[in-house]
Amino acid sequence: MCGRYATTRNEADLSLLFDATSVTEALGPSWNVAPTDPVPLVRMSQRHAGRVVDSARWGLVPPWADDPRAGARMINARAETVATSRAFASSFQKRRCLVPADGWFEWVRDGKRKQAYYMTPRDSSVLAFAGIWTMWREQLLTCSVLTTAALGGLAEVHDRMPLILPPERWPQWLAGDADPAALLQPMSPAGLAAIEVRPVRPDVGNVRNNGPELLTPAVPLTEAEVTLF
Repeated sequence: MCGRYATTRNEADLSLLFDATSVTEALGPSWNVAPTDPVPLVRMSQRHAGRVVDSARWGLVPPWADDPRAGARMINARAETVATSRAFASSFQKRRCLVPADGWFEWVRDGKRKQAYYMTPRDSSVLAFAGIWTMWREQLLTCSVLTTAALGGLAEVHDRMPLILPPERWPQWLAGDADPAALLQPMSPAGLAAIEVRPVRPDVGNVRNNGPELLTPAVPLTEAEVTLF
């Protein structure tokens, strides 16, 4: 599961990184993105004849949902079932996007002890999570992040991780045929090796905390120091 992440680049920077046109108002940086927050994404636009940086609410609301609050339970779509899921299959076929991120958070529990970790590129480059989007009742753009089985050392933190796409796979993801075998390939060993697993303070567990200090490396906490949220 990917339930918290950081995305701090502005729309101008994202436009350059993803060779896209920005069509969204400034969102501002977030070091602690939580479900239902507004987030930047990159998708194809016929109107702009190419990629655009847009904003969406995190948590896909299927067109058939009666209430947009249903999206709070749909922040993630499993790669293993996204092509067949009633909620996600149509978006996977027709409405795929990239969700820019600096990194993501997970927690490791050992009895009463809970340690937060931040996974981020060692070179501070942008991550592109594989995402899907839809428009609920022509008024609310929403999205989900695809997750897949965690690989290598990341599996020691959590059994799931975002499906991360390198730049050479962006064009196919955004505009290619919806062939699951081609689109849902796992991260390469080289890409995996480039991810740092960083222990951080537990403050990120509280959605009211949102600042760069949440990403500061921390010595893993002792049981007496840990605050559970």
